[in-house]
Amino acid sequence: MIEEKLLQTTNDLRKRLFETYDLHKMSDDMLEDAIERMIGDIFHDEYLTINERVEIKDRVFSSIRGLGILDSILKDDDITEVMINGPDEIFIEKAGALHKLEQSFDSEEQLENIIQKIVGQAGREVNQANPIVDTRLPDGSRVNVVLPPISLNGAIVTIRKFSKTPMTIQQLLKYGSITPEAAHVLELFVRAKYNIFISGGTGSGKTTFLNAISYFIPHDERIITIEDSAELQIEGIDNLVRMETRNANASGSGAVTIRDLIRTSLRMRPERIIVGEVRGSEALDMLQAMNTGHDGSLSTGHANSTRDMLSRLETMVLQGSQGLPLEAIRQQIASAVDIIIHLSRLRDKSRRTMEICEITGMENGQIMLNPLYQFIEDEKTTLTKISGQLVRTKNPLVNDHKLRIAGINEVI
Repeated sequence: MIEEKLLQTTNDLRKRLFETYDLHKMSDDMLEDAIERMIGDIFHDEYLTINERVEIKDRVFSSIRGLGILDSILKDDDITEVMINGPDEIFIEKAGALHKLEQSFDSEEQLENIIQKIVGQAGREVNQANPIVDTRLPDGSRVNVVLPPISLNGAIVTIRKFSKTPMTIQQLLKYGSITPEAAHVLELFVRAKYNIFISGGTGSGKTTFLNAISYFIPHDERIITIEDSAELQIEGIDNLVRMETRNANASGSGAVTIRDLIRTSLRMRPERIIVGEVRGSEALDMLQAMNTGHDGSLSTGHANSTRDMLSRLETMVLQGSQGLPLEAIRQQIASAVDIIIHLSRLRDKSRRTMEICEITGMENGQIMLNPLYQFIEDEKTTLTKISGQLVRTKNPLVNDHKLRIAGINEVI
């Protein structure tokens, strides 16, 4: 059955169901039975394959109780990103490439109803008074919504899908994102409670990498995660507390920020604090937490290089405390952050670890970086394919005191 006829059939069945039944009083099983009976009545003189019947039933059910055509899109595990630019334009990212789908929503109203379902599931709200919201799907996929009049071409929805199985270091090794030697060194750093920042551009895999190295955290520790919208998939930790921010309500009150959550977490006896992403003034609170005995903390941030991450941290701290002198801010960063891991999405769409640096302190008012690993391209690199690996530099690890305290005597 062609797509156009499927869409028409779905719309006709949904209309008949609303006219025939009080759908609010029907359970999901009752609704599925009613859809099957109605399909049988309509197509009693027309042959349908089993797959066609299942497809029609799933689409009708999804249009009433689910997320419409989004349900079938989200079921495709090969799709990593969904971009909806109004009801008539749906783009997906598959294997690093963008594609436009032929499917579309019936109307702007249907799209906005689906948006309200998504936002409502996470206990958030979006409307003309609050037209921008970050939320998540039940599977942890990240969702950003922008409504008119902010958006000029209808409601905009961007969904960053996450794998059903959390990323592990073994998978990163398989993809060539990191080498076994570097992975072992990172395991030692995490076990020894080095404070680690993961930097990179949009789509470089920061959250995925954070998930992977979180497996190195000893399972008997108390971990607190703080995020704008919960998307971390940390497993194997029994004593895990997950918190996420809350937007202000329609009257402008009730907001709970990352700063609020970091301050609250300090009273919850954390052994490690994991902040999904540092974007603004909360950087100061994060650095202060790292400097007040909460070693082993992990976080991510947007930046184009390791040095750029330091500059961005300085700017973010200034947003939280404009009166602080720059040298004091740099001193805070140098004493709080031990390791910066920089990731990048390269021109062939692969995601690689580009650099692992330690911060060794201050010199002449500048934060000093000591590169331990750097990504080096080899002669097999072409315009369309990157070839190379993370290579150990000749620089020795300077700050090894945390390794010694943890009883780790390996030379890095």
